[in-house]
Amino acid sequence: MSCQPVTHATALAFRPAVALPAFGPAAIFGEVLGKSKREVRLRPLVDNYVGLVARILRNAGTAEADIDDDVQRVFIALSNRLDDVRVGAEKSFLVQTALHMAAHSRRAAARRRETLTEHPPDIVDSLAGPEEMAQRRQVRRTLDQILDAMDVDLRAVLALYEFEEMTTAEIAAILDIPGGTVASRLRRARADFRERVAMLEGLARTEVG
Repeated sequence: MSCQPVTHATALAFRPAVALPAFGPAAIFGEVLGKSKREVRLRPLVDNYVGLVARILRNAGTAEADIDDDVQRVFIALSNRLDDVRVGAEKSFLVQTALHMAAHSRRAAARRRETLTEHPPDIVDSLAGPEEMAQRRQVRRTLDQILDAMDVDLRAVLALYEFEEMTTAEIAAILDIPGGTVASRLRRARADFRERVAMLEGLARTEVG
């Protein structure tokens, strides 16, 4: 099995791992909207961030079968707390809620002894051939395996920085932790990731040998 480090190209390959939830923004919109005043504020938030929330849930360890429902729960939580969330802080609220939701989903999955699906759905790419699609699936499976084994705090920072391309300042604001803590966690996460990649590569060479 060939493993790849977290590079910009690898991150981009992993980002489309989650298709937009099947119900889409319109269905979420119907669930969370109330009065027109809320509609004006909520509609662009759903349109702009539904994909982000789905990716964060998956990258943080939510089982594939639970992602659609948890995306909807995240936006319902925002709707219920909308009056308490200042304008401009909605993205931070959604990310934090998604991370908390993912942690709950992992605990529930552990109790049910569930595992992540072997073949997550692919976004259709008419230009990608069978070999490229197979390679993408292998990259995602490898990343899933590594991220699932990492410390939750390290994984959250790594996913936000590498896959969502957020700055350390943005991550610090979203997670409400000092910038130095973000930098420290990112260094540790990268080191942990490299060690796990090396371990998997070693196992793959042993199996081939």
